[in-house]
Amino acid sequence: MSKRKKNRYAIQPAESSPKSLPMPSRYSTREYRLVQVFVEGYDDVAFWRGIFDDYETEWLKFEISVPPRQDLAKGKKVLLGMIGECCDDRILCVDSDFDYLFEDFNEQSRQVNRTPYLFHTYAYATENYLCWPASLHKVCVKATKNDTMIFDFERFMGRYSRAIYPLFLWYAYSARRKSEKAFTLVDFRSSVRLNYLDIREDGQQTLEWLERQVSKRVRMLETHNPQWAAEVEAFGQHIRNRGVEPNNVHLFMQGHTLMDNVVLILLHTVCDKLRDMNIDRIAAGTKQGISLKNELSNYNNSLRNVREVLLDNEQYKDCFLYRKLRQDIERYVSKLTQGSRRRYPDFSRNTQTP
Repeated sequence: MSKRKKNRYAIQPAESSPKSLPMPSRYSTREYRLVQVFVEGYDDVAFWRGIFDDYETEWLKFEISVPPRQDLAKGKKVLLGMIGECCDDRILCVDSDFDYLFEDFNEQSRQVNRTPYLFHTYAYATENYLCWPASLHKVCVKATKNDTMIFDFERFMGRYSRAIYPLFLWYAYSARRKSEKAFTLVDFRSSVRLNYLDIREDGQQTLEWLERQVSKRVRMLETHNPQWAAEVEAFGQHIRNRGVEPNNVHLFMQGHTLMDNVVLILLHTVCDKLRDMNIDRIAAGTKQGISLKNELSNYNNSLRNVREVLLDNEQYKDCFLYRKLRQDIERYVSKLTQGSRRRYPDFSRNTQTP
């Protein structure tokens, strides 16, 4: 292809097109107090939007976005680098990762736990809230339009957490030491992932298989690192003060591992069964021919992608860790209320926390 022909397809600079002009924010009139909320990435915008919705009023608005950098850099490290820019009208929201559990063990943990204008999830990440066990049946209902209870997600996730608890302690303690990673994230993920789900008896056989795998891995870790055994046990006692219990480890494990390698395995298996039940019910009805075909088509068109439904999930607000986050936000909003009385005379009267 000639150079002239190549130039026909060259991408033009964005500045040359009037369509590239930035769209003004609906908050730009500043008729109320606007708080800029910066989050780690695009996937976090919807999550934090769902949280701060509860605190918006006629006089107080929040605008959620990724960091406004020309290099488009994002992530937790970028936000921590913005701490010096924080104020009443500019706040940061991050995943806790292990920083909540590690308390003041290192500089990053101190920053996350002690910075006034930085809010963290307390759970490992936003994904851990999205995968809140009590909400998973509702996810299935929205995806399949079948409300039949065929699987106890809460029971399964409680037992799943108890099964992986020993490995979680080894992984978290290894991450805390940093200099000696005897048990990496890759090792942890491969050890706690679900390769399948047998939904009979709420996953009994799957859990028994997992327990055997975990026991083998723990014995191997204890054999290769005998000097760590007592330290790992002491670490487990220490983080109980932060709310970690054997039956709720799913809140504190790596979020993507939980969502992609555990919860979505459960949801896809259960949703497949629920869809089949509905299709069998339709096929067993009195409709025949074109009418039956139309009924099946209508049902299939009503189905939703399981992952997309899960990402939209907001049914986690009875989680005890969310209550801690809510208390932090309410204290902050209360401070804004007190500081805004002069600027907006009706602010305190119209700003109420849920």
